Amino acid sequence: MSEAEINGQHIFYTDSGGSGDAVIFSHGFLMDGSMFDAQVEAVQGEFRCVTWDERGHGRTPVTGPFSYWDSADDALALLSSLGIEKATFAGMSQGGFISMRVALRAPERVRGLVLIDTQSGLEDPQALPLYHAMHEEWVANGPAGVDEAIASIIFGEGIDIDPWYAKWAALDRTRFTEAFHTLVNRDDITDRLGDIEQPTLIIHGSADAAIPMWRAEQLREGIPHVRDLVVVPGAGHASNMSDPDLVNEALLAFLRSL
Repeated sequence: MSEAEINGQHIFYTDSGGSGDAVIFSHGFLMDGSMFDAQVEAVQGEFRCVTWDERGHGRTPVTGPFSYWDSADDALALLSSLGIEKATFAGMSQGGFISMRVALRAPERVRGLVLIDTQSGLEDPQALPLYHAMHEEWVANGPAGVDEAIASIIFGEGIDIDPWYAKWAALDRTRFTEAFHTLVNRDDITDRLGDIEQPTLIIHGSADAAIPMWRAEQLREGIPHVRDLVVVPGAGHASNMSDPDLVNEALLAFLRSL
């Protein structure tokens, strides 16, 4: 993993290199760039793949409050540092929040969007008390008391969770607070979906416990140039991890079409 100093941050990333069109993969909340290992393996023969650890996740530290617009600027600056002027932005959940904001911030730098188990709106108000309680427990006592509950929301079935438990246990607890505040205090960009002009592929698990299917349908209806909404049967929130073959097939076909 390499490191870039951009926007006052130390961003850790991987870059497969090569001369193919670039794809930057942005991960979900409490995850890191490795969640896209199966996708990178599937497409790096034809496309240049960049993964990164967003602020407060993986190896990338967080130095203070930030928004997903700041994270969008991080992604753009990272690509600039690598000499990449234009890329397809593929994001899962939180990574989708960032990717859509990149498309709104700098449309000329976005070849296409791949939106995996994500949404344009806000968290369900009924779920917020639970999320706040999980945050408080994590910060006070570490993740052990809530990691199973969090994993059930993020992963669903068919994913080896133990490595993620180990990663969470090793994290500095204070990182969670800034990242959590960014998640629950983000702005709603639903009324701006019509401004996203790039070809878009939406992928969503039918059993996603964190972001329901109607949110994916909302993206399909709001973004003008959606090529397809691929439903992953029985998959939870991290459908790219539980069902990589189906997701990779759709991803590769979309990338080749751009």
